[in-house]
Amino acid sequence: MVYRKPPDGGWGWVIVIVSFFTQFLCYGSPLAVGVLYLEWLDAFGEGKGKTAWVGSLANGIGLLASPVCSICVSSFGARPVAIFSGFMVAGGLMMSSFAPNIYFLYLSYGIVVGLGCGLLYTATVTITCQYFDKRRGLALGLISTGSSVGLFIYAALQRELIELYGLDGCLLIVGALSLNILACGSLMRPLESSGSPSPEKTCTDKVPDQYFVYHEKEKTVEENISILEKGYIDEKCANNVPDYKQDNILNKNVLSSINVNEKDTYKKKVVEQTNFCKQLAKRKWQLYLNYWEETVVLFKNRVFSALFFAILLFDIGGFPPSLLMEDIARSANINEEDYHMPLVSIIGIMTAIGKLILGILADFKWVNTLYLYVLTLLMMGAALLAIPFARSYFTLAVLSGILGFLTGNWSIFPYVTTKTVGIEKLTHAYGILMFFAGLGNSLGPPIVGWFYDWTQEYDTAFYFSGFCVLLGGFLLLLAALPCWNVCTDQSSKLPPNTYSYKVASSA
Repeated sequence: MVYRKPPDGGWGWVIVIVSFFTQFLCYGSPLAVGVLYLEWLDAFGEGKGKTAWVGSLANGIGLLASPVCSICVSSFGARPVAIFSGFMVAGGLMMSSFAPNIYFLYLSYGIVVGLGCGLLYTATVTITCQYFDKRRGLALGLISTGSSVGLFIYAALQRELIELYGLDGCLLIVGALSLNILACGSLMRPLESSGSPSPEKTCTDKVPDQYFVYHEKEKTVEENISILEKGYIDEKCANNVPDYKQDNILNKNVLSSINVNEKDTYKKKVVEQTNFCKQLAKRKWQLYLNYWEETVVLFKNRVFSALFFAILLFDIGGFPPSLLMEDIARSANINEEDYHMPLVSIIGIMTAIGKLILGILADFKWVNTLYLYVLTLLMMGAALLAIPFARSYFTLAVLSGILGFLTGNWSIFPYVTTKTVGIEKLTHAYGILMFFAGLGNSLGPPIVGWFYDWTQEYDTAFYFSGFCVLLGGFLLLLAALPCWNVCTDQSSKLPPNTYSYKVASSA
């Protein structure tokens, strides 16, 4: 499907606003789950590694399902997916208020809410990239700040709601707020494609053989009937049979011939329908093979392969602080009187600032977004290695601000992916990368929690986290070096029928 030229404005700014509020409402609670994490530790008495699965699933399951989310957005459009996902997020949060144990939270908060967030994220990023080209970095930066502002506000909001109404009441109220996603999703008007065929033509193109064979056979039946009628009339004139007798004979013979022809036509139609189903199944199987062939070709791109390793390692090491920073402060015996602001809120507001600034930088022609992304990875790895040396609220607050700002590189990640594989392959490539990002999100906090359960301290865990992020940054830097630039463009080209599965799924 070929979309018309992105307007870089107009209704696109409405898309930016509603996408901002969509991410604010859906990601506010999952990103600020560190506040709920402490309550669940006290309520269910499970280990830190086991309890951390709730928050990690909520943030990781949607990314793990990114290939499915991409197919849903390609097939049904951003608006229907956003509205449906709003019900999922709100329902999952409300269900979590009735959780009798930690395993129920795995389903209600981890899977249902996480999958809804994944669908919403894919919908907002996809429709924003369709509406913007020259200002894509700015637009992606603006919408991605929604989740960061949500983290900043929801961290304090959920703590206040827990004090007033308890954990269950907090989840019910937050779930009710998420219903506003439905209003935001209804405003995501799709960008019309250029030169797209009418719905009638599209339906005809899908089943051309069946359509024309069917009418050809019907025409043959009518011709046969007319030939029979003509033959019987000629026979009546030749034999001089009385009119009323000849008419009766003619009617009976015509009716019997019609019945015979109808039976034959029905049998032929059954055969035609069977053959059509077989051809359709072969076509779908071929599209499935094309999808995996295109996936293999994508991984032949050196930078894309390094990018998928980098995002996996980044999420294993970079996500745990947003979930566990409050518990890190409590484990360091920092007095609550020293708290001027929740550490999670500091991460949230600095992430919003980082997303906006990095998104604006990505629009400058003199800025190489790939190297900018690598720089954020290396700096984040160094900040994670410094966490074990923090023993005061001020030091943890500074590190939280640095980590939050660098986590803002999420705003330029779709931009980097687009520059690496092209806008036509964005949905496919981004879905694959988000799957591995979700895998890292799901594994990171439990790994850190297990390290604490084994060693009763966080130092070893964050040494491991920092090493993972640094390794991902160095791998991506190595792949992006100009000296390796040999035949990359030729190896990254896809066959002529590339992404035909998207056309079929959206028709």
